[in-house]
Amino acid sequence: MSTSFSVILLLTINLGLIWLLIAAPVGRRTLHLTRIFHAPPGRIAALVSPLGAEADWHPSVVSSERLAGDRVKQTFSYPDRRGDPITRTLSVSEATDADGIACETRVVEDSALDASFWRNYVERRFLRAVPGGTALTVEQTDRYRGIAFLLFRYIQLRREMKALDRWLATGKGEVHGVLEHPMTQVGLAVLSTLLLWPFFGLGSRGLLLSTMLTVVIVLHELGHMAAYRAFGHQRVRMIFVPLLGGIAVGGRPYNSTFEVAVCALMGAGMSAFLVPPLVALHDASGHAASGVLVVFLLILGAFNLLNLLPMHRFDGGQLLRQVFSTRRGLLVASFLVTLAILWVGWRIGLPLQLLIAGLAVFTALSLIGAGGVKPRRALDPMTAPQRLLAGFGLYAAIVLHGYAIIYACERLLG
Repeated sequence: MSTSFSVILLLTINLGLIWLLIAAPVGRRTLHLTRIFHAPPGRIAALVSPLGAEADWHPSVVSSERLAGDRVKQTFSYPDRRGDPITRTLSVSEATDADGIACETRVVEDSALDASFWRNYVERRFLRAVPGGTALTVEQTDRYRGIAFLLFRYIQLRREMKALDRWLATGKGEVHGVLEHPMTQVGLAVLSTLLLWPFFGLGSRGLLLSTMLTVVIVLHELGHMAAYRAFGHQRVRMIFVPLLGGIAVGGRPYNSTFEVAVCALMGAGMSAFLVPPLVALHDASGHAASGVLVVFLLILGAFNLLNLLPMHRFDGGQLLRQVFSTRRGLLVASFLVTLAILWVGWRIGLPLQLLIAGLAVFTALSLIGAGGVKPRRALDPMTAPQRLLAGFGLYAAIVLHGYAIIYACERLLG
C-alpha cells in the first residue's frame, strides 16, 4: 500500500467516522431500556419519578423539590460555568392504572443550557408488577444530529439502571464508569495504535510510526487537560477514540471566551514547548537515536500544526472565533493562518496540487457539525490584553510547530 493511498484512505475513514458521530441526520430517535428490580412498583416509583419521595437517591441529584402544579426543581451535583450546582425545572405528569404506573417528564428550564437544547426532549417511565418485583421501562426521545450524543445518553441510562439496582441492594447508588477508567483508556490507546499500524505498513517501522502518533495525540490532549485544571476544573479526563484520536473533557461548562481560547490553544501549545528541547537533543544525540527523534519531531509538528488550521472543529478555529469578534477580522486572521500553514507545506516540497487537495479535505471537515450546544447565558467576553495574549500564543505555536516540520524534513531529506 503506497504512502499517498494510505493517507487518503485514513483521512476518508476519519471523515466518515466524524460525520457519523457528529453530523449524520439521525433525526428523532427513542432510547428504550427495560430492567426488572426486586422491589414493589410503589417503591421503585418513589425512586425513579421526580415526584417521588426518594427522587434524590442518585449521587448526582442533590435535591428534588416539588413546586406548584406539576413542576419539580432538581439540583444536581454537576457544576455550571461558575461552579454552582446546575438546576433544572421539570414538568412531570403521572398516571396510575391497572397496567401500572406511567410518568412523563419534560425539561422546562435549565440553569446551564439554553431552552432550545431541551425542545424535543421527553422522557417516559413505565412501571408494572411482574413475578419477583417490578419491570421498569425507560424511554428517552429527542432529535439528534450524529450518534455521539445518542450513545452517551444510552450509556448514562444503563449506568442509572445499574446504580438503582445497587441502591436497592446496599443503599449506595454510586457507580463508577468503566469507560473513564485509566486502564480502559490505555487499552483504547493500544487498540488505536494497532488500528493505525496497517496504514504505515505492517512492519516494525509501521508500528513505531503508529506508536509515535498515539503518543503525540496523548501529549496534545494532556495540554488541553492542563488548561482545564488551570481554570479550576475539579475533574478532567481523556476519552480515547480509536482512529480518531482523543478528547479532553473538562469538569464544567466554559465560563469565558478567554477560557475557550486558552483551552483550545494548549493542545498544540504544550507540545510546542517540546520542540526546542527535542531539537537540542537531536543535535546532541548519536546517529541511531537521531533518526527516531527527527521522525517524532515531524509527527509532533504536523499533527499539531494541522490542528491549528482555522476550521470550525479544529483548535485553531475555536481559538480564532473567540479572539476576533468581527467577521472581517476573523476572515483575515483565518486567511493568514491558513497561508502560513500552506507555506510550511510548500517549504518542505509538497506539490501544490496536494496542498490544495488537503485544504479542500479540511474545509469539508470544518463544515461537518458546525452547530454546538448553546449555553443559557453568553460567555464572559475577552479583554483586550487577553485577546493579545491568545493571539500571540497562536502565533508562537504555529511558528514552533512549523519550524519542527521544516527542521525534521531537512534532516530526513538532506
